[in-house]
Amino acid sequence: QVHLVQSGGGSVQAGGSLRLSCAYNETTHNAMAWFRQAPGQEYEALVILWTQNVIPHYADSVKDRFTISRDNAANTLYLHMNRLQPEDTAMYYCAADFRVGGSWRETQRYNYWGQGTQVTVSS
Repeated sequence: QVHLVQSGGGSVQAGGSLRLSCAYNETTHNAMAWFRQAPGQEYEALVILWTQNVIPHYADSVKDRFTISRDNAANTLYLHMNRLQPEDTAMYYCAADFRVGGSWRETQRYNYWGQGTQVTVSS
């Protein structure tokens, strides 16, 4: 059983930066990802990092501003967010253990989820 515990987030002004953390208790999953959900909107897949491939895949909406990283010694996944804009305001989630057979953008393909953390960007 994989447990994901998120931390970080908060409020920031436009143009600022934040870092989200996602601590996990074991490493048998094949991939980890970050999603977000803005109020009244669908989940948006942001980035996936495969365990066997160190090259992450980003959504176009964040690829030049957000960076995913992982500290294997600390069992922690990070999302570094720069140049934040009000439209980045959302609840952010980490996810782990991708079930192959569909797109990495589909929430139902992940077996484990963090509890979510709020990011609010003011103009």
